Amino acid sequence: MDSTIQLIDLLGAAALLLWGLRLIKTGVLRAYGATLRRWLARGAGNRVMAAFWGFLATLGLQSSTASAVIVASFTARDIVQPRMAQAMMLGANLGTAIVTLILSADVHWLGSAAVFIGVVLFQTSKLNRNRNLGRAILGLGLMLLALQLLGAVTEPLRDSPTVSAILSGLEDAPVFAVLIAAGLAILGSSSLAVVVLVMMLAAAGIVGPELSLWLVAGANLGGAVPPWLAVRSEGVAAQRVTLANLIVRGIGALLVMVLAVPLADLLGRVISDPALFVVTAHIAFSAILLVVFLPLIGPVAKLVEWLRPDDPQAGRVVPNYLDENLLPIPEMALAVAARETLRLGDKVGEMLEQTLITLRESDEAARAEVSVLEAEVDRLYEAIKLYVARISRAELDADDARRAHEIISYAINLEHIGDIIEGGLADAAARKAQQKLAFSPEGQVEIEGFYRHTQENLRIAQAIFLSRDPSLARRLVAQKVESRKLEAQSAERHLARMRGGRVETLESSAIHLDLLRDLKRVNAHVASVAYPILEELGMLKESRLREVGAAG
Repeated sequence: MDSTIQLIDLLGAAALLLWGLRLIKTGVLRAYGATLRRWLARGAGNRVMAAFWGFLATLGLQSSTASAVIVASFTARDIVQPRMAQAMMLGANLGTAIVTLILSADVHWLGSAAVFIGVVLFQTSKLNRNRNLGRAILGLGLMLLALQLLGAVTEPLRDSPTVSAILSGLEDAPVFAVLIAAGLAILGSSSLAVVVLVMMLAAAGIVGPELSLWLVAGANLGGAVPPWLAVRSEGVAAQRVTLANLIVRGIGALLVMVLAVPLADLLGRVISDPALFVVTAHIAFSAILLVVFLPLIGPVAKLVEWLRPDDPQAGRVVPNYLDENLLPIPEMALAVAARETLRLGDKVGEMLEQTLITLRESDEAARAEVSVLEAEVDRLYEAIKLYVARISRAELDADDARRAHEIISYAINLEHIGDIIEGGLADAAARKAQQKLAFSPEGQVEIEGFYRHTQENLRIAQAIFLSRDPSLARRLVAQKVESRKLEAQSAERHLARMRGGRVETLESSAIHLDLLRDLKRVNAHVASVAYPILEELGMLKESRLREVGAAG
């Protein structure tokens, strides 16, 4: 019975440690996520600075997994070069090791203080950033309290014959020791939590020096698996970054398995405290990998490119119609560029439809599809832009130059629409799903009506771009005026329902108004395709402003 209670206490303390880590990660990301991302993007100038910024980001997040996912997503979007991303990962690994050193300090009183400050800040603050900062401070306090519980729980285990029998078996089985620690790190999505547990077991005299090294190596190896799994849908570039990190940690774990005895003897001569021995081994593991592999990120990049080659069919959209052989013939090259731009418009239409599905059904898969489509829109836009730029290097007559300008202009507006859908409409739909909110029946009808209006305008814009029909162009400009009316009318009705005290309206007000605003912006970009045609025919005024004299 005593053993069962000890096991329950151990599991509870480990779970509290993981929950505290999660609170820190989510709190910091929500409060300072945009700043962290901006720092990471700017810090990719060279490999040393990239490693430094990866180190700092992980100190803030206290999770190399979160840092890895952010860096990998940047790589997938071409914000960070793959080799610089690998350097960031090496720095991130060292950052999470330093966090272990901080947590190993005897600051038990700080846990209670952090819990108190975090709760007060979260409960009393009205600003989201301060509330999320309170969440992160609360998470730190819970982690420190969990460490106290782990210390109390592991102390009696020193004399447990069952624990002694299990661990004595691992003393002669380095492969199993590494795999067990790796499995725990994968299950908890954290190498930090496993290393802290090993530190507590070592302090209680339950694990020896060699076994401590094997368990630390396994924790580091397992900690590289969750990021690799998390970016499976992000594309080849993101997968390569996390695969490289997994390979580097795997090499380190293999070397520790082989050299554990001399390494334990060498480190034991310098450090006698078992807990500090574990922490130092964890830091040394990441620091040595950083020093060794930072100059070798080029060869590592080539290795992962060979292991994970490009696969155009695996979520990476490629142009279908941009034929390089047609570049010497501007008329034909512009024709295929226009056809590719129509395909770009179809992708944007799919994004609108998937966002509407998310709103109706709270479908997370549809929201994820929007992100995939947005990445495809960005790649197609870049391909079209570069292709038309190469066409424009030749001597173009007036008609071809005008058509080249129309293609680029429409592609730019489509790309902007994609950004609005992904960063505005889709996010609003996701917030509605996450917060379990519902529009009023009238509000749902209004939003869906505005969506149908927008989708119809996009279909008209596609037809105008293909045919350059003046009557359709006039109709689309008139529809833009209708879009403004729809937005104003729905907002007015929404406010009336709020004044009437409709609960669902009050709860979903911010999301409803955000959707109206973003749909209006989408319609403004859609209508832009009509302006060059109407302007060429002299059917468009330079300004809608009336002269003061005329007004009188």
